[in-house]
Amino acid sequence: MNAEEIIKNPVSTEKAVRLMESNNTITFIVNEKSNKNQIKKAVEKLFKVNVEKVRIVNEGKKKKAYVVLGKDSNALDVATELGMV
Repeated sequence: MNAEEIIKNPVSTEKAVRLMESNNTITFIVNEKSNKNQIKKAVEKLFKVNVEKVRIVNEGKKKKAYVVLGKDSNALDVATELGMV
């Protein structure tokens, strides 16, 4: 699976934006078959950022990943690049 298949789309809900601002966390809908390590590598490759931690939540048929970026990376910059903010 390549990076584009793993990361489906970003989440831009009010909660997701709050997490970006307060915790340097960006939220994505990801492929149901991907794991934390694959998600981490895909985000680092696609956005050229350092990923500190990945948390996954399964919501029915959707899989959501909360990606905490490293201190030297900014979630708002990634969101701007994606056209979310």
